Amino acid sequence: MNRIKKKMKIHSMKKITKQQKIQKLEDSDYYFITMKQHIGQVSRENVKIGEEIKMYQRIGEYQGIVSSKIHSPVSGKVRDLIDVEQKDGTKVKTVVIQNDFKYEQEDLIKRDRTQIDKFTKEEIYRSIEEAGIVGAGGAQFPTHVKYNIKNNTVETLILNGAECEPYLTSDYTVLNEYTSEFLDGLKIVKKILEPKEIILVIGKENKELAKIFKQTRWIKVVLLPTEYPQSSEKNLIKKITKKEIKQNQLPLELGVIVSNVSTIKAIYDAVIEGIPQTERVVTISGELASKPGNYLVKIGTPLNHIIDKVKPKIKIEKIRFIYGGPMMGTDVNTLATPTTKGTSGILYMKKDIDKVASQNCISCGYCMEVCPMRLMPMQFDLNYKNENYKKLEELNINVCIECGACGYICPSKVPLMESIKLGKQKLKEAGGE
Repeated sequence: MNRIKKKMKIHSMKKITKQQKIQKLEDSDYYFITMKQHIGQVSRENVKIGEEIKMYQRIGEYQGIVSSKIHSPVSGKVRDLIDVEQKDGTKVKTVVIQNDFKYEQEDLIKRDRTQIDKFTKEEIYRSIEEAGIVGAGGAQFPTHVKYNIKNNTVETLILNGAECEPYLTSDYTVLNEYTSEFLDGLKIVKKILEPKEIILVIGKENKELAKIFKQTRWIKVVLLPTEYPQSSEKNLIKKITKKEIKQNQLPLELGVIVSNVSTIKAIYDAVIEGIPQTERVVTISGELASKPGNYLVKIGTPLNHIIDKVKPKIKIEKIRFIYGGPMMGTDVNTLATPTTKGTSGILYMKKDIDKVASQNCISCGYCMEVCPMRLMPMQFDLNYKNENYKKLEELNINVCIECGACGYICPSKVPLMESIKLGKQKLKEAGGE
């Protein structure tokens, strides 16, 4: 059956922070470095309570094939090893570091950015691996695993700067303020992957960036309309290359690799400056943030410290804090919850913003029309409530990218995303794929 794809436009709200220059968030007294900064197996801490550590010291080793190394953003003392609640509600082993504000660093291997052509693929790959770089766009897939292409050919390297989530402007800011670092980072990636074409994808509302990057002849710039959702990996590949990624198929199998633009900046930091992935640009915004902007935030910064430095307009008890964007982000209910390598935004929103009475499904089909994965969200809700979990698997619930478009468009405000997330959890508990 042919389905008409319903286009969904959401107010971008990016003007709040788009013109804000990067500000450095004042450092915290304590950092909570979780051993799960990525998709895959949790890293293993390699420090002990009471141990003195240096800034950029490795404090977590990868375990398994899909994992990453983790480093301290400051120097100081390991005060505790505890289980801390993450943004998704799970508890993960976390290294608590007391900042001594001395910033005594590990010895860094720096390289001349004018000599990129002379770098070997091996030293680039090892630098990415040692720096613990993971995707900065939210998926947090370990970059050294993604870039281990072996004998495969990369036809197309897509650089995702579309940033379709409302409010978020961290990727825009990276491209705008770290232009030369981004381009050198891209030269490094080009050296290791040898793609036949490089495509930078940005939103039309950021078309001023196109003028900058179109001057670089080896980069093709594609402007996408301001629609949601469109910057997920599978959607982007189909839109740009017309290739459709099947379930359980890797983009590399079709000759495609997608990397977030902030990941490229992190690669520059690692290879040229020798700095591991220990900080990132984070958009702090929302209607209740007193000083919205784009901040350079160290990984492991607890939410309570961020609230102290970027104060809310009202009492925190009345605020809904979100890590990420309003569509795919996660509510944060514990003030000690730290930022991670994938935290692109922190929003201060009204708690009652989504408090609209839920009605019964009226079978309008809007959720199907806006679903970028061509799924049937209303069937997920129905079968979850009926405890028919086997049917959820048959309906490919795990293909859902949790973009939130179905819940946003639903006129009856059926809690579709809640049913989808809980349904996936039930399948996981039962061993379903």
